[in-house]
Amino acid sequence: MFAYIKGNLEEKASNFVVIDVSGIGYKIFMSDSAIQKIGEIGEIVKVHTHYYVREDNISLYGFLSNDELKMFELLLQVSGIGAKSAIIMLSNITPSNFVLAVITNDVSKLTKIPGIGAKTAQRIILELKDKLKTESAASKTEETRSVLEKSEVIDEAISALQILGYNKKEIEKALEKIDKTNITVEELIKKGLTILSIK
Repeated sequence: MFAYIKGNLEEKASNFVVIDVSGIGYKIFMSDSAIQKIGEIGEIVKVHTHYYVREDNISLYGFLSNDELKMFELLLQVSGIGAKSAIIMLSNITPSNFVLAVITNDVSKLTKIPGIGAKTAQRIILELKDKLKTESAASKTEETRSVLEKSEVIDEAISALQILGYNKKEIEKALEKIDKTNITVEELIKKGLTILSIK
């Protein structure tokens, strides 16, 4: 219903802001990290919004980027995850790290988020992994594309190292120690082998 709201920032509270647009104050729920970054009282701000409707609740949720909005809407599709849980997750993990955790089955990264246990983390991965991987190229942001490319590099390196006789858990542990920024599959395999051969 509302793609975004742009107006004067009137109030900042612990879990929401109020934005004045032509004399109407919109109460918009946001993550703690977004509220900290949004700006100062009296400034003109713009937030991307999700119009959340349930039988007993109609609310506006706001985000500083389309990536955050997309992550929120994906999380709402997971059984057992509501708007409040999704907002807590946004306060504790960036959209790119979330995408990477899901498509690389990184349960441990998701369980570091308050209120997310192992079962919930596994359910998030199960229900969202295919959606994130098969998403059309046109709808992916540059950041998400970068994460997916990085994931493919990691997957190929893991497969190669498994062929060399290492088990998946020890490979994943070794690869966690490597900076994967702009790394090729070959470089990742070499660095992985160096770490694995020390053991």
